[in-house]
Amino acid sequence: MKTSMRIILVVAILSLTGCGIGGGTDGGRAAGIAIGSEKERVLPEVPSGDLSELVEGNTAFAFDLYRLLAEQREAENLFYSPYSISLALAMTYAGAREETEEQMAHALRFTLPGERLHPAFNALDQELAQRGEGAQGEHRQGFQLNVANAIWGQESYKFLATFLDTLAANYGAGLRVLDFDRGPEESRVVINDWVTQQTEGRIEALIPQGAINPDTRLMLTNAVYFNADWAYPFKDRVTRDRAFTLLDGSRVVVPMMRQIESFGYAEGEGYQAVELPYEGHEMSMVIILPESERFEEVESTLDGDRVQRIVRDLSYDQVDLTMPTFAFDSRFSLGQALEELGMPAAFSSSAADFSGMTGTKELFISDVLHKAFVSVDEQGTEAAAATAVELAGSELPENPVVVDINHPFLVLIRHIPTGTVLFVGRVLDPSA
Repeated sequence: MKTSMRIILVVAILSLTGCGIGGGTDGGRAAGIAIGSEKERVLPEVPSGDLSELVEGNTAFAFDLYRLLAEQREAENLFYSPYSISLALAMTYAGAREETEEQMAHALRFTLPGERLHPAFNALDQELAQRGEGAQGEHRQGFQLNVANAIWGQESYKFLATFLDTLAANYGAGLRVLDFDRGPEESRVVINDWVTQQTEGRIEALIPQGAINPDTRLMLTNAVYFNADWAYPFKDRVTRDRAFTLLDGSRVVVPMMRQIESFGYAEGEGYQAVELPYEGHEMSMVIILPESERFEEVESTLDGDRVQRIVRDLSYDQVDLTMPTFAFDSRFSLGQALEELGMPAAFSSSAADFSGMTGTKELFISDVLHKAFVSVDEQGTEAAAATAVELAGSELPENPVVVDINHPFLVLIRHIPTGTVLFVGRVLDPSA
């Protein structure tokens, strides 16, 4: 009887703070022996229409997934990186064939054919890596967005050169050899160490004990590290403890920041939205604040199209903004959600077809693991221990728009030039 092999897809994501500018792939300490494709990563010439189509599909997938995760984690804070999940699954998609390929394209909202999809991901990834130029940190040390990919294969297991070439040329992911069969625990430690290093120590023990076993043949990893100062930091001395009302009507007391500044602002039926730029004005956090007692109503109708409309409606206005500091992490096993989105074949030992990886149908996805971390304070998102430069204040404007974020809200972090949504979440209890 043939023994089916497994793919474990590991997605490591976070929102952090640090310093410096980076991007690229397959970085970090050498772990395992790097072999496989000799192809160098290229910077492709991709039509702008392909890039826009990719971003639109990724955004639709981001909120398709949000609805399922929100249902699974009822009454909990939530934070994840749809971009990282899409990127890791795109690497897996490169080896999918027949029904598995069709289902993955449908679930992930991939509308471009593979020969255009992977170069589009490559171009988008490198665009994000370059976006920090010119944002060296007027207040502290600027921001950092690093994206790293790696693939980890079983020693002596044969992978097709075409598959390895696609990942090397478009994702910068070189194959690293480990012995999952005889050393599953040692392999787990090596990969977890890589993830921890790529995320500046914020994601530890992503792969739990027992997740790797002798049947494991391939793991694909992606890590995203984000660190940014606000373009307009909040002043520490203005922060005060105030009440935040939870969904059940109870209250918690949390530190509330406040400032009056010109921000992107929009309002619609049942919500207000405000956009806070990071230094360099190429990245931003968009906060969607439903009216009191209308959180579930607004959340349930949130999809890619509505988010894009909200973003298009943003226009600069003087905003009297009050919002809480918060920090939390989220961990997910995404297999069930991805099956519900329409790609069950990929997780079936009898139906999965990843013959584009090996030439056989032995492989199937056993799990997709995801962990994310976010921290927001006066200096920025996951701010390090540094002090903002005090800027001279201007005369207070008359009748600013008041946005008082004292009850549950939704949040996303996006790349402004391309519209890429890097992180999505909700804050139901900033004290949790």
